[in-house]
Amino acid sequence: MNWEVFEGLLSGVNKYSTAFGRVWLSLVFIFRLLVYLVAAERVWSDDHKDFDCNTRQPGCTNVCFDHFFPVSHIRLWALQLILVTCPSLLVIMHVAYREAREQRLRETKGDNYRCIYPNPSKKRGGLWWTYLLSLIFKAGVDVVFLYIFFRFYRNYTLPRVVKCELLPCPNVVDCFISRPTEKNIFTLFMVVTTCICVVLNLIEATYLIGKRCHECLQAGGGDSRR
Repeated sequence: MNWEVFEGLLSGVNKYSTAFGRVWLSLVFIFRLLVYLVAAERVWSDDHKDFDCNTRQPGCTNVCFDHFFPVSHIRLWALQLILVTCPSLLVIMHVAYREAREQRLRETKGDNYRCIYPNPSKKRGGLWWTYLLSLIFKAGVDVVFLYIFFRFYRNYTLPRVVKCELLPCPNVVDCFISRPTEKNIFTLFMVVTTCICVVLNLIEATYLIGKRCHECLQAGGGDSRR
C-alpha cells in the first residue's frame, strides 16, 4: 500500500482541525503509522514461518496457526488505520465542495454575487456536523478494533506456548510462537496509543459542542438585551 500518498492526503486536515485534532493527527502518524511501517511489519513477518508445533503431522501446524491467529495483527492494524483516517478526508472534501460552489457562483454572477460561505473552512452549518460526526466515527472505529483485538487475543498478549488438539493433529501438541515478548510490547504500545486517540477524539467533540452551546447562549443573551 502507498502510505506516502495516504499521508499527503491527510496532511491537509491540519488546516481545518482544532488543536486537539492536530495532536491526534500527529499521534496517529508518529506513534501509530510510523511504528507500523518501521517496526511492526518486520516483527510479524515471521509469525507463520516460525510457528512451530512438536509434531510432523501434515496440516497440523497450519490448522493450529489459523486457530490462534484468525486475523493477523498487521492486517487488522492496516484496516484500522484506513478506517480511522477516512473521516478526516470527508472534512477535506466538504471544504473543497464549499470552495467549488463559491467559485461557480463567482464565475456565473460576477463580483456582485451573494457570498454563501465567507470562510469555507470555518466549521459552521453542515461542515460542523461533518467534523463532529467524523470525530465520533473515529472514536467508534478505535473502540471496535480494541474489542476485536481483545476477543482474538485475551489481554492483548500472546503466550509463549499454546496447546492445540484440532484435527488433523494426532493428539494435544505444543506450539511455540515466534518472539512473543517483542510482539506483546508492540501490541500493548498500539493499544495504549489507540486509547489516547479515543480520549482525544472525545475531548475534541466535547470542546466543539461546548463551544457551540456557548455561542448560542451568547447569541440568545444578545437578542434578549436588544
